[in-house]
Amino acid sequence: MNQLNLFIELTRLKKPIGYMLLFWPCSWGLTLAYDFSSNLNYYFFYLILFFLGSVFMRSAGCIVNDILDKEFDAKVFRTKNRPIASGKVSIKLAVVYAFILCFSAFLVLINFNLFTIILALGSMPLAFTYPLMKRFTYWPQLFLGITFNYGLILGWTAVNDEISLVPILFYFGAIFWTLGYDTIYGYQDIKDDEIIGLKSTSIKFKGKAKKFLFVCYSFLLTFFILGGYKMQFNYIYYLLTLIPFIHLFIYQMKIFKLNEPASCLKAFKSNNFFGLIIFLNILVIKNL
Repeated sequence: MNQLNLFIELTRLKKPIGYMLLFWPCSWGLTLAYDFSSNLNYYFFYLILFFLGSVFMRSAGCIVNDILDKEFDAKVFRTKNRPIASGKVSIKLAVVYAFILCFSAFLVLINFNLFTIILALGSMPLAFTYPLMKRFTYWPQLFLGITFNYGLILGWTAVNDEISLVPILFYFGAIFWTLGYDTIYGYQDIKDDEIIGLKSTSIKFKGKAKKFLFVCYSFLLTFFILGGYKMQFNYIYYLLTLIPFIHLFIYQMKIFKLNEPASCLKAFKSNNFFGLIIFLNILVIKNL
């Protein structure tokens, strides 16, 4: 039981916000592409596959992140008790866990078409090198956005077996979404990160955080409007889209306080609501 608890802690399974933020873009891409006049069984089958893949890959990513950041995590108050940083789980055992999770994700992946499999495998270097970016650039959140929202493209290609402008527009928008919410997340550790020399957009835009978030979310809104236009969605899509964006621009801006880690975490977690509302919005519009 102790090893099981350590595994759950290592993979953050008790913190679903991580794999849900990975899953929502997958669900958006799949729903955008799917023809709901056909058999719905395939839609729900793919949705389940993407959910399982999100859980497996996010869990593996957490382990790789903790292995690479072992020395840094030990110096940060919020992360010093993580299983690898605290020595409760060895590097060797963590690698075994990561391999098992990646293999499980591969078993999920082979249920898709060949084009989607190739695209997904091509994203692996990005997924596992992201933790290194904060050592060299102030833009690790951008790399996370590129990686975390890749599932939107995969959701589209799983149905259409090709890429078009529509998923790319939504993908660019989702990247700015991640750029915003992960900047908020980074303010939890900003004091420790500055001391140990790590970089992030949280540090780069310190003192201008809300202006930066406004820019990110404005680009997000612009790309989602363009994507809806290319999909020839009717006016209801744009009305429903206002709900999650009001949440971003008003609710998050109001509760987000740079010097209060609890408020940063609360604002960050609220992005799960945004992902759900966008998913439901697309689902409703596609079935009108």
